[in-house]
Amino acid sequence: MEMLQLQYFLTVARLEHMTEAARALHVTQSSLSRTIQRLEENVGAPLFHRTGRKLRLNEFGERFLYRAERALFELEQGRQEIRDLIDPEQGTLELAVTTASTLPGILRAFQRKRNNIQIHVQMLNLQEMVTLLHRGDVDFCLSSPPVHEEDFECRIVFVDPIQVAVPCGHRLAKQTRVSLSELREEKFVGVKSGYGIRDTVDAACKSVGFEPYYIYEGDEPARLSALVEAEVGIAFMPSTARDDKSPIRFLEIEGHQIEREIALLWHKSRFLTRGALDFREVVVEYFEELSKQ
Repeated sequence: MEMLQLQYFLTVARLEHMTEAARALHVTQSSLSRTIQRLEENVGAPLFHRTGRKLRLNEFGERFLYRAERALFELEQGRQEIRDLIDPEQGTLELAVTTASTLPGILRAFQRKRNNIQIHVQMLNLQEMVTLLHRGDVDFCLSSPPVHEEDFECRIVFVDPIQVAVPCGHRLAKQTRVSLSELREEKFVGVKSGYGIRDTVDAACKSVGFEPYYIYEGDEPARLSALVEAEVGIAFMPSTARDDKSPIRFLEIEGHQIEREIALLWHKSRFLTRGALDFREVVVEYFEELSKQ
């Protein structure tokens, strides 16, 4: 069994389409089909249900996928370990995040400590992040909400209060605190349903008898500040997104303790380079300092 066969198999299993998989692998479709056929002959069973160019893993394929992913995962960890032994001062840090409000400060602190390490960051939804973590494609994930799975280490690094952001000219702008019931008639901008912070604040509002009216729902939390400033609507935002130089006001929520947990995640079996270990240390120190403020 060849490593190339396993790599091709994983790509076809993820894309479930022979043409798209061939395009992604930069090979001809006939070459990819032959490679998959040789793998199935080697395994001794078909691995896919086939409908034209679309493929879907059958029961054999589902079982084999888990083993193939584990095998390539371990080989990649070996490659990373050797690279780190050869040159611990170089390398690339792979990071996935579902929350980006604290990212600039963390990256700035890490680059001051290890400016020789390249960083690649992906902003993903929770399911995409978990998939990469399972595959061993990232060193760390910065996630809210936390993810508790057997294969993952999950360290809660910060508990972030949720506040209400309003434009300077808003009727509530001179207040420092606001109750949820005072927001009943407001128009909101926010992230889409399914994001941790959205579900949390919607549940809190429902507990006092109303559902927030959203005139904007997106998947880019960083855009909310600009929408609030433009007086499109008000927003529930984490305290870590607060910028005292921005012309918007943040009000504490009275009578309800609404917060989100930020977690640092990594795969228990992933080899962590010295650069990755330094990054983990920076993240923990960053949030410890933030907690003191």
